[in-house]
Amino acid sequence: MKMAKKPNIQRPGQITPTSGQYQIIGPKGGKTGSEVTSVEGKPLPPTPKPGQGYTLVDKTKHKDSK
Repeated sequence: MKMAKKPNIQRPGQITPTSGQYQIIGPKGGKTGSEVTSVEGKPLPPTPKPGQGYTLVDKTKHKDSK
């Protein structure tokens, strides 16, 4: 039996690892239905409630500079 992979939860104030849309995750790991956009290298914003975190749901796509 395979165990489900736990999503990589980022905490508010941590540096954003990858630009994109981040979903707010509740303290017990449930989805809240809210998302924020964050830019790589910038800190993630505060969450509406204590104990919440973020998980990447849609990585930003970049055009080729060729």
